[in-house]
Amino acid sequence: MLIRFLRDWKHQFKQYNLNVRLFLLSSILVHIGMGIFMIIYNYYIRELGYDDQMNGSVIAMQSMATALLLLPAGILSDRKGRKKVILIGLLLAAVSLFLRASGTSEWLLLSGAFMTGMFMAMIQVSAIPLLAENSTEKQRVHLFSLNFAVIMFANVFGNLIGGAFSDLFQILFGMTALWSIRATLLIGAVFFFAALIPVLKIREERKLESKTVQDRSFKKLFRTNKDGLKIILLFAGAQILIGFGSGLVIPYLNLYFVDRFEASHTMVGLILSSGQAMTAVALMIGPVVVKRIGEVKAVVFFQLASIPFLLLTAFTEILWLAVFGFLFRQALMNAGNPIQMSLMMRSVNDNMKGLANSVGQAVFQLGWAVMGPVSTTIVVVYGSYSGYAIVFSITAVLYVIGTLYFYFVFRNRIKPLED
Repeated sequence: MLIRFLRDWKHQFKQYNLNVRLFLLSSILVHIGMGIFMIIYNYYIRELGYDDQMNGSVIAMQSMATALLLLPAGILSDRKGRKKVILIGLLLAAVSLFLRASGTSEWLLLSGAFMTGMFMAMIQVSAIPLLAENSTEKQRVHLFSLNFAVIMFANVFGNLIGGAFSDLFQILFGMTALWSIRATLLIGAVFFFAALIPVLKIREERKLESKTVQDRSFKKLFRTNKDGLKIILLFAGAQILIGFGSGLVIPYLNLYFVDRFEASHTMVGLILSSGQAMTAVALMIGPVVVKRIGEVKAVVFFQLASIPFLLLTAFTEILWLAVFGFLFRQALMNAGNPIQMSLMMRSVNDNMKGLANSVGQAVFQLGWAVMGPVSTTIVVVYGSYSGYAIVFSITAVLYVIGTLYFYFVFRNRIKPLED
């Protein structure tokens, strides 16, 4: 069974073209950098003397910028090409990370977060369409699962070295907590710059036909692609519910383990990286589940199965139980993401793939932007036990509603993927 599973993945990988492999390499470097930032940037804000509501404001600012820019970035990606948009996004996002790692004022922290959100939108919105245009329908569930797994493994490495370096710089070199975190953040920014190299080698052949300005107008697009737009909006309905739930919890998991269990930076890095590793394994199993029960039911299965583990994390006061719940919630909830992306990419035409991806991600980021300050306020008011229990429970309710919506809307709307 295991040998056949590994042979299937090896066969799939050999079929991917050079563009796909180059992009996956770039994605590894990007998400190592982001893994470093995700694990310790909240601590950096604390070391500067700000309270956790500032953390909420930073998360909200970055998510709001991403939400605002995803739609125009998606349209730009459809018109100008995926490679160009990704290159610009990578370069400017790397610059913004350097600014955030060196800034101390509230204005610079918030504006830097806004910049990162803007330019990450350009990368995020072009990634899935680029992979879709360099693969066949049969390859996409595996490819999107592999892409998400690569992201998870890269985040694992980033989480590990982020947490470990920030502690080691203090122990080995006698740095202050602030400077050890800052040095680690700068290393994360360097990884971002390195991600430019493989993208420069991608050869993009535009698949979209050359059209006149009049034909490419928004009015023409909406008039001739009504079915595609309807599908996009229906997917967006599911994404916004999941995004609101996610925005309450996910950006603050590192603070949750520190506040409730007084875990060290290295310990938190190990916990979060283990969650990413578990997710990567679940993502690789996803295509097997799809073959047995279909795409829509696979998404529903993974998301509903994560709810009990989310509630365990919410209410336990025992560290190992919290870690157990976190690991399985993380893996199961995220395992359905590439399946949903594959569904959406094959449900719309090539000239709408960037738009479809941008709308879905924009409403998800909107959830983070809106719920970030809400989450931190609840925790500040109710404390590290009751506060986190409340926000985790609200997240569970939103996840259930979003999953049921997805099932009832798409169970008969999406045609099964042919073998």
